[in-house]
Amino acid sequence: MFVATLIAAGKLTDEVVREAIDRLDATGHEVGAPHWLDVGDAADIVFQGSLVSAREELAKMDHGALDVVVQPLGDRTKKLIIADMDSTMITVECIDELADYAGIKDQIAAITQRAMRGELDFRAALFERVGLLGGMAEGVLAECRMERVRLTRGARTLVQTMKAHGAYSVLVSGGFTAFADPVGEAIGFDKVIANNLEISGGKLSGRVLEPIVDSAAKLETLEAEAAKHGLPLAETLAVGDGANDIPMITAAGLGIGYHPHPSAGEAADAAIRHHDLTALLWAQGYPRRSWVLG
Repeated sequence: MFVATLIAAGKLTDEVVREAIDRLDATGHEVGAPHWLDVGDAADIVFQGSLVSAREELAKMDHGALDVVVQPLGDRTKKLIIADMDSTMITVECIDELADYAGIKDQIAAITQRAMRGELDFRAALFERVGLLGGMAEGVLAECRMERVRLTRGARTLVQTMKAHGAYSVLVSGGFTAFADPVGEAIGFDKVIANNLEISGGKLSGRVLEPIVDSAAKLETLEAEAAKHGLPLAETLAVGDGANDIPMITAAGLGIGYHPHPSAGEAADAAIRHHDLTALLWAQGYPRRSWVLG
């Protein structure tokens, strides 16, 4: 059994739900009656048939505010979330904002974008960008965090709701602990993993300390935390936006591309392109009345 969750907050109509049912029915799926999670916001359609063809067919629906998540029904309520930070749990790329304080944002942001699209090796791109920040005063890290970093809408509600229902949460970032640690605390993550910038004489040295948190480390974190908590990967959720998130996204029971770069969106089980992070609660079958509002 599979479930297709249609999400269009404040804009989901009976007609859109009927179109999805008709599309599934026309492509040979055995479709049950729809169920509203929250009327006008999100609805479930349970069906039997092909997961792949259902995803392909429902992706053809042309409604500007619609996100669709199609997945196996049995393990949809996840017990472990592994989340990226930059442009996922927060609204910015921290290294780009740091670069603005040094007057080289355009230069560094261009490298960031190419790395997130998968056009550059993440490790090499990280070393290059951090090298360009060498000599920056350590105090700029806190200044940048206070002035530029904002939590993504729904981040705290997502994590707190999952934790209230027994899930474990890990923030794993290719960014830096100076940002990830306070962000993780503010959202309520159980564990935070990120890169450490080397500081020498009160200034950034231009180097990152090993071990590096890259795509392999993110995947290793997913697998290790699942094993630690005795969970099959089917009961895990991974969410991110860039190419370095692809291994954990593809390995998780539900891999979500959040407003993703094309490569991450294509690799993910589903992409959230129109809504905030609370869409991932509807995807797990949580109606709004069961959310822990952040």
